[in-house]
Amino acid sequence: MTYQINFQQTLTDDEQQMLWDGIEQASRAKVGTTGRNELCFLLRDEQGKVLGGVQGNCDNFGWLWIDSLWVSESLRGKGLGQQLLQAIEGQSIELGCTHSHLTSFTYQAVDFYKQHGYSIFGELENYPQGHSRCWMKKVLVNQ
Repeated sequence: MTYQINFQQTLTDDEQQMLWDGIEQASRAKVGTTGRNELCFLLRDEQGKVLGGVQGNCDNFGWLWIDSLWVSESLRGKGLGQQLLQAIEGQSIELGCTHSHLTSFTYQAVDFYKQHGYSIFGELENYPQGHSRCWMKKVLVNQ
């Protein structure tokens, strides 16, 4: 049998799901079901326009993964990012998470996350040039 590897710019939703399902199936034999409870909180104005939000997922290992957190530039510094962060952390604790992790860049929100109890456990320097990508974690519930 011959196999081909083909380049494509993006995946369809079905192709992405097939990759995730394959990883989940391969992992299940070693660590059990990883689980993936999607979490999302949106900040909206009175007209329903989205002005910020946070999304991530809580796994069966007790970890919250924060994929993204954003607040409109005009609303920054008003505590709304903190409220979004607290909302997703609180919901994940209710689902059994005891820790949280994320990645951010030094030109983005590393200082914000440090102010809210996150610490850096990995850093890729000069990515992009003059900045770093940082992997951060936080204990949500002391055991």
